[in-house]
Amino acid sequence: MAREQFGICAEPNLHGTYLLFNALDDKNAFIRQALSRIPAMLDHYADQFSEANLSGVIAIGANYWDELCPEGRPKHLTSFPTMQSDDRIAPATSGDIYVEVRSDRSDVNHIVSTKIMEFLADSVELIEQTRAFRYLDGRDLTGFVDGTENPQGKNRRTVALVNEEDDPEFAAGSYLHIQRYRHNMKLWNMLKEKAQEDIFGRTKVDNVEYASEDKPLTAHTKRTSLKDDDGKSIEILRQSMPYGDMKVQGLFFVSYCHSPEPFTLMLKSMIQGDGEGHFDHMLKYTEAQTGVAFFAPSLNFLKSLADN
Repeated sequence: MAREQFGICAEPNLHGTYLLFNALDDKNAFIRQALSRIPAMLDHYADQFSEANLSGVIAIGANYWDELCPEGRPKHLTSFPTMQSDDRIAPATSGDIYVEVRSDRSDVNHIVSTKIMEFLADSVELIEQTRAFRYLDGRDLTGFVDGTENPQGKNRRTVALVNEEDDPEFAAGSYLHIQRYRHNMKLWNMLKEKAQEDIFGRTKVDNVEYASEDKPLTAHTKRTSLKDDDGKSIEILRQSMPYGDMKVQGLFFVSYCHSPEPFTLMLKSMIQGDGEGHFDHMLKYTEAQTGVAFFAPSLNFLKSLADN
């Protein structure tokens, strides 16, 4: 039975490092060998620094998959769904390989990230690195709790992982989407607390969601809490974290799912709205600057890369 990468469904950590690479020409064989070795390295450091709760995820870009793994492709893997409506845009940007490192120690993240760079060596170009952190009790820098609607317990695996029946070759893998959002904190902080709560559809301090009848159609929770034709909630597993310094602040959005469709539906609901002009008003205060689609294969699949 295929085993998933532990970091996909792991509980939140205090620190995150997100590494985004483009592959260089004629380096695919080297990259396959390097990616196959990273899980064992993560296990080694997870044992060495057991108190840090280290986990990681390795993912391959939708636009790079066929070049690196021509033997087969996950059934639903597609490019990032670029969208635009008025001044709201979800851009698609480049990214062939994604590595996510999370733990409760920033120094451990640094050690592991350095090792990953050594493994990949000159086969890749590092195009972005983002260091993120837990803010207060799991809040975004806007002050609101992030990921309240995340699936819990065993349902995390059901939501996040491809099942055996749907795509046996890629079972225990996960469709991954990342977006780096930049917040306009100056503009956001000019709002009164009640105005901020109406934008989220949730109270700020005690994190109580508005009743459905009290929730504006433009509220973030309204635009992202979707249901399918059978009335069942459409879910994704978020592993997002805030990032920033004194100049730039935002959210590094990360979502895992057994299919790319839930993310696409939520993004469309946020940007294009409901067809009656009701889009996510949080987008007045934050802007997606990147967007890449990946597949995070099982540990079994990653190990097999060394054999080809």
